[in-house]
Amino acid sequence: MLYLSSNFKTFLKMASPQKVSFYTLGCKLNFSETSTIARQFEQGGFVRAARGEKADIYVINSCSVTEHADKKCRNLVRHLIKENPEAIVVVTGCYAQLKPQEVAAIKGVDLVIGNNDKGSIYDRVAALPAKSGAMIHTCSVEELTGFFAAFSSGDRTRSFLKVQDGCSYRCSYCTIPLARGASRNIPIADLVREAEAIAAKGQREIVLTGINVGDFGRTTGESFADLLRALDRVEGIDRYRISSIEPNLLTDEVIAFTAESQKFQPHFHVPLQSGCDRILALMRRRYNTARFADRIAAVRAQIPDVFFGVDVIVGFPGETDEDFEQTYRFLEQEVHPAFLHVFPYSVRPNTPAAVMPNQVQSSVATQRVERLSALSARLYREFAMAHLGQEAKVLWESTRHGGKMFGFTENYLKVSVPFDRELINTITRVRLDRMDEEALIEATILSD
Repeated sequence: MLYLSSNFKTFLKMASPQKVSFYTLGCKLNFSETSTIARQFEQGGFVRAARGEKADIYVINSCSVTEHADKKCRNLVRHLIKENPEAIVVVTGCYAQLKPQEVAAIKGVDLVIGNNDKGSIYDRVAALPAKSGAMIHTCSVEELTGFFAAFSSGDRTRSFLKVQDGCSYRCSYCTIPLARGASRNIPIADLVREAEAIAAKGQREIVLTGINVGDFGRTTGESFADLLRALDRVEGIDRYRISSIEPNLLTDEVIAFTAESQKFQPHFHVPLQSGCDRILALMRRRYNTARFADRIAAVRAQIPDVFFGVDVIVGFPGETDEDFEQTYRFLEQEVHPAFLHVFPYSVRPNTPAAVMPNQVQSSVATQRVERLSALSARLYREFAMAHLGQEAKVLWESTRHGGKMFGFTENYLKVSVPFDRELINTITRVRLDRMDEEALIEATILSD
């Protein structure tokens, strides 16, 4: 139950209903948390502002995975303050946790709230009498031990369920352990109740999210495979996807279960980061290319039509042209994924990589991003073309564009048909007919 301060009750009477807008930068985990914070405000009597409408309160859930992410947050905050100088502005998330003073220095920011205190945002806004300069509520990395249970509910078909937080790995380029703390989770029984709440809202697909989801169970003595089995039994959920899983945690047990399950979809997102063993060692990753290739082959042996998405970082300190060519060849010839998510390396303060020698010029990293992006487009087209003429099952979304509606197959191919409101949030059989210039597959709905 939510309790309002007396000052805030008076404020509500004078200006009710207050309008609030939420902005999410970064990962699906942030999205699940923002959605949960929004529900708290809605339960407290606030109204979400329509798109483009001025709000009385702005909540920005920030990302800090790159310098560009920091800059994007600063620009957004300044834009919102310029748009409505009298609004209460709250900045939370990883950028707020890592650089609270930098965020607080932006004139017009009222609250800077770290990752440990996201669950208190509503109460802190309620206790705020008026704009009076930025107040910071963060803690040290050692104190980042809480778990803010969260799931998204804004989409009519799909929900992002937070199953894990933090990371106990120490990759040399990454500040996430500093921003999120050590790996931790809540018990499986609690997450099952969260999934049941999602099912009660009518959403049919759940994407499992976290910082390092495969590390689930570190704080409860359970395992990720245990979690998958428990969620598989939740009634009302037809589909599950794993947002991302480290290759060293993609175990034979996890692979075997997902291959047998009717609910867990043939879709894996597995971060590689580099296809060069020398660079992987500098990155302090917990595998080499041989181990990565072994895990990909193990999945394909049991799930032939699996969709693989792969993360890659280019321009890491010391990455030579030959190192990059090794990565390119490894992806093109051995892994052959369906999609690449390519990042240029970004210097992050307080990480070992930030002071490594032989930093790569940004122009070189940009060229490498362009080459891998072109490879990604070709690999996706090849993967999609191989499925033309086949049947698949599609969960239809509510988006309407150009008279069409869209959905995804079990193995994450994006499909379109003429818009039909009755199809929203249903799963239908289709025939995959043809692919347009944007690699979107046009389909025909088949009668059962």
